[in-house]
Amino acid sequence: MPDLPSKTAPEAVAETVGPRPAASPPPSTAKTEAPRVAVASLVGTTIEYYDFAVYGTASALVLGPAFFPSGNATVSSLAAFLTFAAAFLSRPLGVVLFGTIGDRLGRRKALVASLLLMGVATVGVGLLPTYESAGLLAPVLLVTLRLLQGVSMGGEWGGAVLLAAEHAPPGRRALYASIPQAGPSLGFLLSTAVILPTLNIVGRDGFVDWAWRIPFLLSTVLVVIGLWVRTTVSESPVFNATADRTTKQPAKAPEARPESASRFPLVTLLKRYPGRVLLGTGAAIGGSAVYYLTIVYSISYGPKELGIPQNTMLTAASIGAAAGIAITLPVARLSDRIGRRPVMLTGAVGCVVWAVPMYASLSSRNGLVITGAYTVGLMFLALMFSPVAAFLPELFPARLRYTGASAAFILANTLGGGFAPLVATWLNSHWESPLVLGFYTGTLCLLSLLCLLALPETRDEEFDI
Repeated sequence: MPDLPSKTAPEAVAETVGPRPAASPPPSTAKTEAPRVAVASLVGTTIEYYDFAVYGTASALVLGPAFFPSGNATVSSLAAFLTFAAAFLSRPLGVVLFGTIGDRLGRRKALVASLLLMGVATVGVGLLPTYESAGLLAPVLLVTLRLLQGVSMGGEWGGAVLLAAEHAPPGRRALYASIPQAGPSLGFLLSTAVILPTLNIVGRDGFVDWAWRIPFLLSTVLVVIGLWVRTTVSESPVFNATADRTTKQPAKAPEARPESASRFPLVTLLKRYPGRVLLGTGAAIGGSAVYYLTIVYSISYGPKELGIPQNTMLTAASIGAAAGIAITLPVARLSDRIGRRPVMLTGAVGCVVWAVPMYASLSSRNGLVITGAYTVGLMFLALMFSPVAAFLPELFPARLRYTGASAAFILANTLGGGFAPLVATWLNSHWESPLVLGFYTGTLCLLSLLCLLALPETRDEEFDI
C-alpha cells in the first residue's frame, strides 16, 4: 500500500469543514486559457525531446566513430550509448533544481529555464570538433553537453504536464495533461523528418562526415519559438492559490511546516511520500524501456546486427510513434471517464504480452512485419503513458507536485530507458537474438503492472491542495 502521511493541523480542519473548492480557473477562462497552455507545453516538450531524439538517433548512426574511434564497432556503439546514458544520470539533478524552482517560484519559470538550457546544450553538440581534430577534448565536451541536456530533461516533463493539468477544467485533467505527453513521440518524428531527408540528400558518407550537425544546429530556431510560446502563457492557478495560502500562514518552526511551506521540496517529499515515489517510478519503468528500445536502440541494432536497411527501421519506428500519438487524446479522455488504473493496467498487460512478438519481428527483416509489430507495441505504450501524465501528479500535494511527479517519472526514465540501450547491447553480445530484447522489456513491464496494482485510483483526487 502507498504510504499516507499523518495529517497536519490545517488538513484536519479542512476535513471538518468540508473540502475546499478546486483552484481551477473560472469556466470562461478555462475554455480559452487551458487549451493554449496545453499547446504551449506541447511545443516546448516536443522541442526538448527533438533535441534528445536527435542525439539518440545520431549516437546510433554516427557519433560512435566520430567521437569514440575504435577498431571494434560494438565498442564504439557502447561508448556512444554511454554518453546517451550519461544524460539520464544527470536528470535527477534537474529534478532537484527545477523541481525546487517549480514548487517554490512557479511552474512557468522552471519550464522556460529548462528549455533554454536544452537549446544551448544541443546547439553546442552541433558545433563540437570531432576526435580526429580535437583528440580527447572532443568526447569530454560531448559528455559535458550531454550532462547539461540531462539536467534540462529532469525539469521538463513534470513541469509541462503539470502546467497543463493545473489549468485543466474539471473532469478533463488527463485529457489536457496528455497533450504535452505526445511531445516525446512528436520530437522523435520531427528529428526523423530532419535526419531522413538529410541522409537521402548527402548520403551516409556525407552525413557521417559533416551533415550530422544540421539537426543539432536547427534546434536554435526551434528553441526561440518554444521560448516565445512559453513566456506568453499564465502561471498555474493551483500554484498561485497555494502560494497565496503560504504567504498568509503564520511563521512556524521548520519541523512544523506543512508541504506548502517546504523550503526543500525533495527532502519533504522523501520523508512523507517515499512509497509513492518508488511505486510511481515502477509504474512508469516498463513504458520507458519500450520507448527507448524501440525509438533509439533498435534503429542501431537492426541495421548493424541484422542487416535491415536504416530507412526501414526509421520508418517503422516513425509509423508506430504516429499511431501512438493518434490515440493519446482518446485514451486520456477515457481515463477521465473510467479512471487511470484500468486504462494503464490494460496497457501494461498488453506490453507484457506483446514485448516478445514485437522484437521477434526483427528476425523477419520484413519492413511491413516490423512496422506492424512496432505499431501495436507503441499503441499499447500509449495506453500506459497517456494517463500517467495525470496519474503521477495526482499522487502528490500541490506544493510537492512538480518535484514528486518529476522524480517518479525521471527515475523510471533513467532506470528503464537510459540504461536500456546499454543493457540491450550487452545482452545481444551474449545472446545473438532479438528475442532477448522482448524478455528484458516484458520483465520491466511486468514490474510496472505490479506497481500499478499497488497504487490507488487518483481520478477523483483533490488537485488544489
